[in-house]
Amino acid sequence: MTPVDFDYQMMGRLLLAALFGALIGLEREIHGRPAGFRTHLLVSLGSALFVAVSISFYRMFGNFGGVLPVGIDAGRVAAQVVTGIGFLGAGAIIRERTSVRGLTTAACLWVAAAVGVACGVGLFALSALVTAIALVSLIALKKIEGMLSRDTYAILTVHSDDSDGQLERITQAVLACGYRMTLLGMERRPVAGLLVYEFQLKLHGRELAVDALESVSAISGIRDVTVKVNAVA
Repeated sequence: MTPVDFDYQMMGRLLLAALFGALIGLEREIHGRPAGFRTHLLVSLGSALFVAVSISFYRMFGNFGGVLPVGIDAGRVAAQVVTGIGFLGAGAIIRERTSVRGLTTAACLWVAAAVGVACGVGLFALSALVTAIALVSLIALKKIEGMLSRDTYAILTVHSDDSDGQLERITQAVLACGYRMTLLGMERRPVAGLLVYEFQLKLHGRELAVDALESVSAISGIRDVTVKVNAVA
């Protein structure tokens, strides 16, 4: 294969890697994720280019029979794609109190990188298959997940007068509604004469813990009650 033929072949692989990465990123873009269409395209494209660089080492220093000078490992460059993609995945994951968002997007970036590497070495059929499976899991399986009854968690924040026995009264009111709860924190504000409690409630299905909110609100000395259901990643 001449250098020109090699360049044309790698151009085709890079374009295909960009296409597959863009298809995966399109679903994330539609759902308003920060790492969307362009990010996944660039991740897949860059991964394929790293593989092209690795393959070029054989052309410059050895041959495709695997004979290379001692100390040169052509696969080392492509192997670092797996490590390098970690910084994007970490940036996509957001933790909000007890909830974690962005895990699916981080996994998509990882898959896009793998698809780019596969395209770079010419595994087009496998790249297309993985892209199709990824799209099915993101689109079709998400609908199935929506039909499942699953436990969710909510943050219950209570602003109360600074008086004795309030924690016990709040706890009894919530437990009477049938929820499992964990005290996450408590803050005393002497100037305002307030106690601020923060609880985690375990919900069943997609209920909003309205009964717990109403029960706690009815306690004497309670000034404000809020319930926030944790977002799903």
